[in-house]
Amino acid sequence: MTNANHSQKLILPGGAGLVGQNLIVRLKARGYRDIVVLDKHRANLEVVRSLHPEITAEYADLAERGEWERHFTQAATVVMLQAQIGGNDYVDFERNNLIATRHLLDVIKNGHDMRLVHISSSVVTSVADDFYTNTKKAQEQMVLDSGIRCPILRPTLMFGWFDRKHLGWLSRFMKKVPVFPVPGDGRFLRQPLYVGDFCQIIISCIEQRVTEGVFNISGHEKVDYIDIIREIKRATNAGALIMKIPYSLFYALLWIWGQFDRNPPFTTQQLAALVAKDEFEVIDWPEIFGVRSTSFAGAINETFCDPRYSAVVLEF
Repeated sequence: MTNANHSQKLILPGGAGLVGQNLIVRLKARGYRDIVVLDKHRANLEVVRSLHPEITAEYADLAERGEWERHFTQAATVVMLQAQIGGNDYVDFERNNLIATRHLLDVIKNGHDMRLVHISSSVVTSVADDFYTNTKKAQEQMVLDSGIRCPILRPTLMFGWFDRKHLGWLSRFMKKVPVFPVPGDGRFLRQPLYVGDFCQIIISCIEQRVTEGVFNISGHEKVDYIDIIREIKRATNAGALIMKIPYSLFYALLWIWGQFDRNPPFTTQQLAALVAKDEFEVIDWPEIFGVRSTSFAGAINETFCDPRYSAVVLEF
C-alpha cells in the first residue's frame, strides 16, 4: 500500500460493530493512533475502550445532531460504518441507515478537505424486499446524490472476530443446543466475505487515496449455507446434530421468537433473504486493492481459533 499518512485523524461512525472492531485492530497494526469511534451501543463501546484505551470511543446517536460533530474538525478520513442490520422495527432502520447518514454527509460536506469511504452492502443489488435492503439502497443513493466523491464498497455477508450476528451467533447457538436446525435442504448459495480481508480493502482505500467508484466486494468462494454450518461445527468442535427441517416450520419458529424479542438475532425477513437465490458479482478485488484473499476454511479457523479475539463477543 502507498501514500500512507499514519498520523491522520480517522473517524469511524458505527465503529463499535463487527467491521469497526476488526478495522481498529488492523489500523493500529498499520501504525494509526488518532482514531475516533462514534457509536450508540454502550456495551460494545466498552469493548472498544477495554481493548484500545488509547483511542477515543464516544457515545453518539448520529440520528440526532449534537456534540459528536466536534470530532470532525481537522478529520482526514471518515469511514461510514453505521447501519441497522437486524430487527423488526422500521424506525430503527430509518434512523440508523438514513437519518444518521444524512447528518454525516452534511457534516462532511461542511468540513475542510475531508475524505469519505462509504460502506454500503451487496443487498443493494438483491432481489430481497425487507427493511435492511430497502434502507441500504436508499442510503447508497443518498451518498451518490451528495456530490461527495468517495469509494463505495458493497460487501456480502461478513464474518470474523467480534461477529455478534451471522456466523458468530450461529457458532454460539450450536454450542448450546443438541440439535441445530437448518431450513429446507440448506442448499442456499452464500458468498461469505472474511471481515479481515474487507478491512484491508478499507485501509487500501485510505492509503491509496481511492477517490471514487462503486465496488462489489464478494467472497471469492461460493458456499452453501449448510456447508457453512458444517465448517463452523468442525472448527468449534460443537457436538450439535445438524438437522434439516421444513422451511415453513423454521419460519414459524422465527416468527414466534420475534414476538418475544424486539431485536432477535435472526428474523423472518432475513430468512426470506437467505433463500432469495441471490448471486453477487465477483470482481478481482485482490488485484484492485492489493489485498490477499483468505480461503474460507482458513478464515473460519482464524475467526474461531484465535486466542486474542475469538472469545470476545459483542452484544446485539
